[in-house]
Amino acid sequence: MDYYVYILKSNDSNFYKGMTNNLEKRLKQHILGQTQTTKKMTKFKLIHVEICKDRKDARKMEKFFKSGFGREVLRELFCF
Repeated sequence: MDYYVYILKSNDSNFYKGMTNNLEKRLKQHILGQTQTTKKMTKFKLIHVEICKDRKDARKMEKFFKSGFGREVLRELFCF
């Protein structure tokens, strides 16, 4: 089963990095305010998705993007 690591960026330049095995359902939860961590974010957009072969790999990728070096890579890729 594929897992997805995704990154959201809000209008006020806050970022959320998460993972799921159902990206469409998870994004809908964010949009409807059903997720505590993004409930207070202003409007946001999906800026990046990584597809991973399993949950273990997705967790590693999510941790990478949350790390200092991972944030630097994202800045370089997306010019934050």
